[in-house]
Amino acid sequence: MTQNNIQELSTTLVGKSPRPILKAALGNFQNIVLSFSGAEDVVLIDMATKIRADIEVFTIDTGRLHAETYQYIESVRKHYNLNIRILSPDKVSLQTFVRDKGLFSFYEDGHQQCCGIRKVDVLRDYLANVDAWITGQRKDQSIDTRAELVEIEVDKNFSAGNRSLTKFNPLTNWTSQQVWDYIVAYQVPFNPLHARGFRSIGCEPCTRPTHPGQHEREGRWWWEDSVQKECGLHKKT
Repeated sequence: MTQNNIQELSTTLVGKSPRPILKAALGNFQNIVLSFSGAEDVVLIDMATKIRADIEVFTIDTGRLHAETYQYIESVRKHYNLNIRILSPDKVSLQTFVRDKGLFSFYEDGHQQCCGIRKVDVLRDYLANVDAWITGQRKDQSIDTRAELVEIEVDKNFSAGNRSLTKFNPLTNWTSQQVWDYIVAYQVPFNPLHARGFRSIGCEPCTRPTHPGQHEREGRWWWEDSVQKECGLHKKT
């Protein structure tokens, strides 16, 4: 799909709800994958599998996830009868990083290098072989980094050379409440950590529950500047 085609499609999808965006994504791209990590992503899995049963779903196992998250991945696999592709960090890069800096260096010098090895590099290698991907991002997840989120875009973060990667964000116009209304209405499986106050769930050392009145992203990398709540997967370039 050319830049002009993407722009035309983007115009038709502005303000749309998730299903029309998903239908456009799956209708225009055969080599497309769906990212899975949190509650939003499973809502998309629930919708997408009703449009195309063979949609490829992937998740990144950083090696530092909560035990409940691993159990959750398995419950989603069984619930939807999916062969979820589980991506892992490069063994040599990770071993070198841990050897040189230890297991908790991010508390001292920030999370970007750790996330880069455990998430970003992994995703970059994987997305090099697809034409488009679908994420569960929402505008209201962060007023600092996601307020300008659009329904479809060229992913400049992971496009390379003459290869253009298209990125769909079907939930961009939904709120957290709409996500949870869908989960309850359609009995979608969710991570049990949500019931314990975890609203945004990442790696175990970098995630904690939020208190009433806090934004959901305040439970992520809480020791850092409050406006820098991204791991690098969705960083704007």
